[in-house]
Amino acid sequence: MDKLYLLYPERRGRIAPEIYGHFTEHIGGVFYGGMWVGPDSDVPNVKGFRRDVVEAFRAIRPPVLRWPGGCFAETYDWRDGIGPDRPTRINWWRNEDGRYEPNAVGTHEFIDLCRAVGAKPYFAANVTSVPPLHIRDWMDYCLSPRGSTTLAREREANGSPEPFDVPFWGVGNENWGGGGNMTPEHYADVFRTCALLMRNAAPKGRVKLFACGTSGDEYEWARGVAAGLFRSERQADGFAMHYYCGSAGDPLAFTDDEWDRQIAQAARIEDMIRRNYAVMVGYGLEERMPMVVDEWGCWHPAGSGPSKGKNLFEQQSTMRDAVVAALTLNIFNRHCDKVIMANVAQLTNLLHSLFLCGPDGFACTPTYHVFDMYQRHQGAESVGSVCENGDLSVSVSVHGGRTLITAANTSVRADAEIGLCPCGRPLPETGELVLLSHADPHAHNTFAEPDKVRPVRSAVNPRRPLTVPRASVAAISF
Repeated sequence: MDKLYLLYPERRGRIAPEIYGHFTEHIGGVFYGGMWVGPDSDVPNVKGFRRDVVEAFRAIRPPVLRWPGGCFAETYDWRDGIGPDRPTRINWWRNEDGRYEPNAVGTHEFIDLCRAVGAKPYFAANVTSVPPLHIRDWMDYCLSPRGSTTLAREREANGSPEPFDVPFWGVGNENWGGGGNMTPEHYADVFRTCALLMRNAAPKGRVKLFACGTSGDEYEWARGVAAGLFRSERQADGFAMHYYCGSAGDPLAFTDDEWDRQIAQAARIEDMIRRNYAVMVGYGLEERMPMVVDEWGCWHPAGSGPSKGKNLFEQQSTMRDAVVAALTLNIFNRHCDKVIMANVAQLTNLLHSLFLCGPDGFACTPTYHVFDMYQRHQGAESVGSVCENGDLSVSVSVHGGRTLITAANTSVRADAEIGLCPCGRPLPETGELVLLSHADPHAHNTFAEPDKVRPVRSAVNPRRPLTVPRASVAAISF
């Protein structure tokens, strides 16, 4: 039996609820062919969004939802998505999936979704193909008080008299690539220009502006942006890095060795957080530009999802993806002094999604259940821990006198038996274990078997040894 030491005197800070954020882009089957069916659909819906998605999503208390991209954001004109007569445009992803953008989901519809599920909106602003004034006007339209400006009155005419609460704004997306193919020095200049106008349009202290961060381990971008911003009065409120841990083998038929490789790729995000944050520390920006992990997750070859390739980048989610999600969230929890937000990509049908949905059905993925099991970490205080078993990824938090331990057994070969050793407070004799596990690590949920992988609850005695099966995720609370 290995020991798991709970270091209650070692407090690492508050786990920002926004670490459990999500991402939606106008790509593939995220909206169209996915959760958006329109208010007149025969499919039960909430203001055009599938009721099954809305209700399941609301149940895990999503703190933030990012939109409209992604790469889509850098060609998006917000005016296309308001009012009754909306144009059809070339979607950024048109050349890959053959779809055009109908703009049925725009600013008002997205705000409806956020309100329905209780999430704060996070808008990614286009800094590549529109002038800064265009972004300022979007903020005016969203944030200005009722009747105060021409754009506020236009918002009222479109059905929303009161301003929208949009507290988070990304100043561009992936500007090192699809967002303008910029150099870090040029982007820093663009950021300062846009931020000047954006802060002028927003109520003082009411919004946070996030600068475009690195793609994984491209630290030259981090250094270039930090060098361009550290003397500016218009600094960012976060550094929005992205990291996809890619794939290892087939998304459904992977080998044990490929499982190991996927886990190792996912674990690299911890070093990336430390090193990007260290760059900010070097420029004295750690308090003004903490880490925002705008996009993260697995990126497997497409075609394994229920659309069989119709939806771009659609893939199934197995127990391997659930363990990757648990490992990643544990890392964010342990580094809550550095990470203030993270958004898994994406919400429905695409990449590391929580939901699969379409004309033939609906299912929650194993990753969804991880977010459900971890939701009590939101707003809790992170506590130090040390585990003797190197295959266990662990994070611990306390809130209101209650301890939550989340543990992912990253080994696909061996169960883990642990004994809890508290430092600073005694263990009770009663607690609860929520276990997400399956005999087959390739197991996943489908429209035909939506509950094949689901968590099981049981009472436990925290003073006795606990078993975390191979390739599983456990949440222990007391």
